[in-house]
Amino acid sequence: MDRVILHCDMNSFFASVELLSHPELKEVPVAVSGNPDNRHGIILAKNEPAKKAGVVTAETVWQALKKCPNLQFLRPHHAKYREYSRQINAIYYRFTDMVEPFSIDESWLDVTASQKLFGNGGQIADQIRETVKKELGLTLSVGVSFNKIFAKMGSEYKKPDATTIITRENYKDLLWPLPIREMIFIGSATAEKLHAFGIKTIGDLALSDKNWLENTFGKNGLAMYESANGLENSPVALATEKQKIKSVGNGITFKRNLIGEDDIRTAVISLADTVASRLRKYQLKAGGVKVDIKDPYFKTISRQKQLDTRTNLAEEIASSVLELLKRSWDLNSAIRLLTVTAINLSEEDEAEQLSIFQSDENSRRSREKLGITMDNIRQKFGEKAILFGSVINNDIGIELDETKEE
Repeated sequence: MDRVILHCDMNSFFASVELLSHPELKEVPVAVSGNPDNRHGIILAKNEPAKKAGVVTAETVWQALKKCPNLQFLRPHHAKYREYSRQINAIYYRFTDMVEPFSIDESWLDVTASQKLFGNGGQIADQIRETVKKELGLTLSVGVSFNKIFAKMGSEYKKPDATTIITRENYKDLLWPLPIREMIFIGSATAEKLHAFGIKTIGDLALSDKNWLENTFGKNGLAMYESANGLENSPVALATEKQKIKSVGNGITFKRNLIGEDDIRTAVISLADTVASRLRKYQLKAGGVKVDIKDPYFKTISRQKQLDTRTNLAEEIASSVLELLKRSWDLNSAIRLLTVTAINLSEEDEAEQLSIFQSDENSRRSREKLGITMDNIRQKFGEKAILFGSVINNDIGIELDETKEE
């Protein structure tokens, strides 16, 4: 018997939460922006009227205003979004204990065993939508299918506030005519490569030779083939299972372009500090770091390196990232966006073979204790209670509310 999987995706989540406090703006174009007074600030989220006007996430305020001169701006409140996310998932748990968050506003649910209590998958999806709307004043779209990939594509198929059911009988009619870029986990670069081979729709991909795809694109080619043909069968994690975190990252689009080593160092130290704090929160250490760089012309590069010693210390993460940047980037070339990510994670108490490059163990333990002390101070008095000196009064736009968690 097929599983019944839901993918629940909140509609314009950040904007919808903000509009709960501004009901008078509900019918006009609204965007959430990290710094509405700065024309170079970026759009973090938008409501449906703004979306219809062509406003897109991650573009600058001035670009959005060119498309939509009457666009209204609201400041973000990330703590509020996290609290609503918690309440939304609590509603999901009323219907099943198999809930797997995908992001702050998306979750997969396995409701196979819940049908005896609440009806079929479509009926459960509609009950969830009505409950969230009634109790929280927010809407969501739900995809219902026999695997996670098709369930997510179902939640994207019709918005806002809709349920879409994708079955073994209709998935070819609904999904195969869609452009290849609509396939989950296929980015623009992969889509361009597929286009070069004449693969323009999801149906084209599904009917391609599996061995050729694997030879051309490696494991990703096989995964794409299986996804397009409805063969993906990964489980939805139990709510009681500890989710394995694969990476911890933080990125920001800056108020102005970064130019020169001083600018870059300030940005990297701030981002590394946040990443290190999150690693300690999750009781993890990083075995490697990754940096993603985007210039003002949207050229993007990504570089990573292994660390000699696992770490959750900001200064060690920052040092490794700066080393990567010096090797991979002309420091006098403009940087628009920078993301620092800790990768190859493991439990912080996991046994580790000492490296010949490892610094004095007593010094390391002292610095780790200092990091925990900083975390405690911030938890008690706020995130800005203690900062690295180079970040204070910066003019590149580093503010807590403008960073994004990955």
